[in-house]
Amino acid sequence: MRRIRRHVWLGAGIFFVALGTVGIFLPIMPTVVFYLLAAWCFSKSHPAWAERLHNHPTHGHHLRAWRDRRAVSRRGKVSAILAMSASIPFTWLVAGWPWMMIPVVVLVVVGPWICTRPE
Repeated sequence: MRRIRRHVWLGAGIFFVALGTVGIFLPIMPTVVFYLLAAWCFSKSHPAWAERLHNHPTHGHHLRAWRDRRAVSRRGKVSAILAMSASIPFTWLVAGWPWMMIPVVVLVVVGPWICTRPE
């Protein structure tokens, strides 16, 4: 059973790395959030892989800041709030009412939490 869990965590970590990598090329998808999830999954399956993510030259400092201090950079906070805000009219145009309320609720609940994280 333990071996199966390890494989599930490993698969989830690989999946999140793939999503984060897609986020590098698609501006609407986050990168660091998925790498954070991947590092967490790898910490339960392959800690060495989690450490490789934490030492990544581009995104590693964001991952280490979150791991060590639960901190989000100011640029990250602004980007997150802007992306959540932009998703409201996008969802309204694509899906309409009442679906546009989902990103509104996410912004109202998650936005203040992101703003209160240390920098």
